[in-house]
Amino acid sequence: MNAKTDFAGYEVGFDIPALPGMDEKDIQTPCLILDLDALERNVKKMGDYAKAHGMRHRSHGKMHKSVDVQRLQEHLGGAAGVCCQKVSEAEVFARGGIKDILVTNEVRDLAKIDRLARMPKLGSTVTVCVDDVKNIADLSAAAQKYGTELGIFVEIDCGAGRCGVKTAEAVVEIAQAAAAAPNLTFKGIQAYQGAMQHMDSFEDRKAKLDAAIAQVKEAVEALDKVGLKPEFVSGGGTGSYYFESNSGVFNELQCGSYAFMDADYGRIHDAQGQRIDHGEWENALFILTSVMSHAKPHLAVVDAGLKAQSVDSGLPVIYGREDVKYIKCSDEHGVIDDPNGVLAINEKLKLVPGHCDPTCNVHDWYVGVRNGKVESVWPVSARGKAY
Repeated sequence: MNAKTDFAGYEVGFDIPALPGMDEKDIQTPCLILDLDALERNVKKMGDYAKAHGMRHRSHGKMHKSVDVQRLQEHLGGAAGVCCQKVSEAEVFARGGIKDILVTNEVRDLAKIDRLARMPKLGSTVTVCVDDVKNIADLSAAAQKYGTELGIFVEIDCGAGRCGVKTAEAVVEIAQAAAAAPNLTFKGIQAYQGAMQHMDSFEDRKAKLDAAIAQVKEAVEALDKVGLKPEFVSGGGTGSYYFESNSGVFNELQCGSYAFMDADYGRIHDAQGQRIDHGEWENALFILTSVMSHAKPHLAVVDAGLKAQSVDSGLPVIYGREDVKYIKCSDEHGVIDDPNGVLAINEKLKLVPGHCDPTCNVHDWYVGVRNGKVESVWPVSARGKAY
């Protein structure tokens, strides 16, 4: 299903929160809405930046989990492909016609490796991350079984403290094994410094990236010495892409949240000390919610609670309002501090979620809005694909 879906037979409120052509005020809540103008500006801005800096941008699908948003990033922003975190997520994008897929994660379970090796038969180029030389034999055997090719990125732990090897020697060992293995191709390095992406200070983020860049440069030089120059040195997120793109080492970015911009990313500072959602990027994703109770004069209750969002990175922020504040939530309810009693029953509010990735994963649809009208309704194509 995509933007050209025939919505005949869908009933608003039963199957879907809105239909194209509806007024924004009639959208059923709680649901995700996209400001299409802001989204398109964000996507084009990142595409222009990458092109101007000679970088390839592979947008991160784990953020939006949407084939339609990915198509927009490719057509309007020049994205060269998609990053996914799970095999099931990657399968959705492959079936959706996305041609260049990187699984930015290790795949060790044999059943998942089998599915991964079949995926190129759908017409996509597929690359996967490796941080253990023992993984190479299983990937090669599966690719040989299906007569397919898998690309290999060696993952470096450059500060995130999760997956990845720490030394240049380990990078070379895995790369050599991949280059020698049937039906595998060593493609490059995965070096995403995730631990610093949400640090408020621009200078603090830069210090972390300086160390990561030095580590990655050492690995690239070691690979060059054994004749395995990486085609791609990939990494960079919404909080760091300017460092990687000016490093002289990286040539591919993996930014995701820039397109939607959530509250947690929005609060970090740019080089001038300004919040990045005050000029660098625009809020394009919102949880639309309605006031359902105002039995307490100073508190309003809305219909977007825990089941409509993730609060791991903090509570949502009410967009465009300073007179009311979202202060707590339970399963089905959100409580709004409304000291002056200004909110009315059924009044709609736009919430900027604290963390867009897991928030998008609990919804079925994106409702795209332009000039007060519903223009598109897109499925969250890979929703729940966590295996």
